[in-house]
This record gives sequence, C-alpha cells and structure tokens, in this order.
Amino acid sequence: MIVAHRPEELAPERRSVAIGTFDGVHRGHQRVLEAARAAHLRPAVVTFDPHPRAFFGQPVQLLSTLERRLELLEAAGIEDVLLLRFDDELAALDPAVFAETMLRGIGAEVVAAGEGFRFGCDRAGDLGLLERLGFDVRRVPLVDNVSSSHVRKLLAVGDVARAATLLGRPPEVEGIVVMGDQRGRLLGFPTANLETQPELLVPALGIYAGATLGHRTAISIGTNPHYHGTERRVEGHLLDFDGDLYGQRLVFELWQRLRDEAAYGSEAELIAAIDHDVAETREAVRPG
Repeated sequence: MIVAHRPEELAPERRSVAIGTFDGVHRGHQRVLEAARAAHLRPAVVTFDPHPRAFFGQPVQLLSTLERRLELLEAAGIEDVLLLRFDDELAALDPAVFAETMLRGIGAEVVAAGEGFRFGCDRAGDLGLLERLGFDVRRVPLVDNVSSSHVRKLLAVGDVARAATLLGRPPEVEGIVVMGDQRGRLLGFPTANLETQPELLVPALGIYAGATLGHRTAISIGTNPHYHGTERRVEGHLLDFDGDLYGQRLVFELWQRLRDEAAYGSEAELIAAIDHDVAETREAVRPG
C-alpha cells in the first residue's frame, strides 16, 4: 500500500476513494471501504491526522494508532492512502477547492463516504456538493449503533465482547514493550509491559484473555493493587512463549474480560489467581 501526504505523490490513476477519519476501522467504516472497492477502480482512502476533533480542541481517545489504522486499511484491500495533516490550512480550505485539489487531484472518479460526511471550511461541504461537482458519489448508510463513540463507551466499561461485534474483530491495545518491575518473572509468569501512546484509549481496568504474536495472552490492565501500585500499566503474559520482546511494538487483542484486578492475602493466593487466569485464557474464544 502506498501512503502519500500530498496529491502529487500518487501516480495518475483512475481511483475510487473512501474518505473519512476511520478511527478503529469498525464495521461502518468497512462498509464505506467495500463501496469504494466495488467501483472496480484503484481503491484509495483519503484520511486525516490528527483527528479533526482533537485539532478543534475536543479531546478524543483513539481506538487505534495511526500505524495500526494504516495496517487495517491495507488489510481491507486499500491500495493507496492520501494521509492529510489536519491543520489550520486544511481546516480553512473551501469545500470545492478541497474536492478539486485532494480528490480530483488524485484521480478520484468515485467517492464513497458515510451519508453524513461533511468537509471543508466550517464543514460546509457535503456529498451533494461532490455530486454537483461531477463525482460519482456512493452514499453509505450508517450501520445501526455502530460508531467509534459507541465502541469507546463499551471499552470504557470493559465490554470487549460487544465492542468486538461493532468492530468486526477483537478490540486491541497497542504499545512498545518496556522494562517493568520484573515481578511477573519472579512469580513464574513473565509479562510484556506496554508503553501506550497517551491519545490511545485503554480499556477499563481488569484482567483479560487475548492474544498477540500468535500466542494466547493473559492481559492485565491495572495498577497492581496487590503491591499497592498507583500507576496504570498494560502487561501481558504470552502463553507458551520464551523470548526477549523489549523494544518491540505489540498489539494485544482483547477477547474476554475475566475479572476485576484485586489484592490478595498472600503471594500464593495471587499465583493461584494468575494460574486460573491462564487456564481461562487457554479456553477463551476469539470474538468478531
């Protein structure tokens, strides 16, 4: 997949373009991507970074990092991405100028978007304008109850199973493996500790069954109350794995929430609880 930051960086081609923010690439987004692919031109995406809401000062917890968003778009069959920096200049662009520069400029003939999509200065542009400008517009109806906001609400309370039905795959948390306290190794359950990006949504505290690198993984999101911790950490014990992961980027899939985190009367009780988490992780079923 080719990722460009300016229209002229893409070779001339007849393209069908899906346009949107695509945070999380959920089932509604996937319908838009399918509409673009169905036009049988070279499928492309026009998307934005940072998130427009964040640019306008409205805090937003992202469902996926930019790197992961691009991976998901490629997995969905997109061949080109025009990744536009959302800044003052772009926000002030007249909608018709945006359409001619950013869409016509990459050879877009077909444009697919959610039916409520707005763009340009003061969000004055809509799909009707694109039709009047001569684009073949594919309006994609909203999928009932499927939105990035709804997914965020579900993950905020740890409901990864329902979030998976909206996403069409398990929800994820991503980060770089960094040094932890090494307690897990001393207890017999070495963990990969993730440093996550501050703008990324991290689901509710608790113990989860999931997977990463092809290994089932018992995942803890919490403050380690047994040791009186206060800092939130994301760490996973990869089952049947032995290796050094420091510095690697990992994506933890979250399949099932197993329990709340807890403090125990002794380390023996803590080890027994982790043993049970591992056993449940072996039996967990991947959702989505």
